[in-house]
Amino acid sequence: MKVKNYTAVIEKCPDTELYVGHIPGFPGAHSQGATLDELNENLKEVVKMLIEDGEPVMETEFVGTQNLLIEV
Repeated sequence: MKVKNYTAVIEKCPDTELYVGHIPGFPGAHSQGATLDELNENLKEVVKMLIEDGEPVMETEFVGTQNLLIEV
């Protein structure tokens, strides 16, 4: 069995209070959950389902985040 590592971007929706995550560049790899643990499990399930059809062609590569200091 092969182990793959994917980076998920996670946000919290103010309307639903759910955590929402997606894997940049991986078409269809997105999910939500009431807790971070639930989101993690849901994303794993989605990715496993998506790679059943073969390895994805990543559209982009996650590089990182930046903090911006802006005087207003």
